[in-house]
Amino acid sequence: MTNKVLGMMGLATKAGKIVFGYEACKQYISKKKIYLLIIAKDASEKTKSNIKFLCNINNVQYIEYSNMEEISLSIGKKNKKMVGITDVNFSRKIQELISGGEVIG
Repeated sequence: MTNKVLGMMGLATKAGKIVFGYEACKQYISKKKIYLLIIAKDASEKTKSNIKFLCNINNVQYIEYSNMEEISLSIGKKNKKMVGITDVNFSRKIQELISGGEVIG
C-alpha cells in the first residue's frame, strides 16, 4: 500500500499537481487550493500542530503519512515534511489508497 500511495504522489508531481514545503503549503491552504495535505509522521510537533490548525480553519483534509525520507524521495526533492495535492482526482485516489478503498470526509 505504501508504495502505491508514494507512487501516486510521484505521478501527481509529474503532472504538476502538488506543492511542497511548509510555506508553500500554508499559502495554498489559505487560498483553498489544496484538496489534501500529506504530513510526514516525523515532522516536528510544532509544525504539525500549526499546519493542522490552518487546515482545520480552511476545511482542508490532511493525513499524517510515512516519513520525510520516503515523501521526499517520491516527489524527487530533499527534506520535505509535507506535500499538498492540488488536484481533486489525485487527492481522492490517495485517500482511497490510504483508507483501504473509501474516501475520508
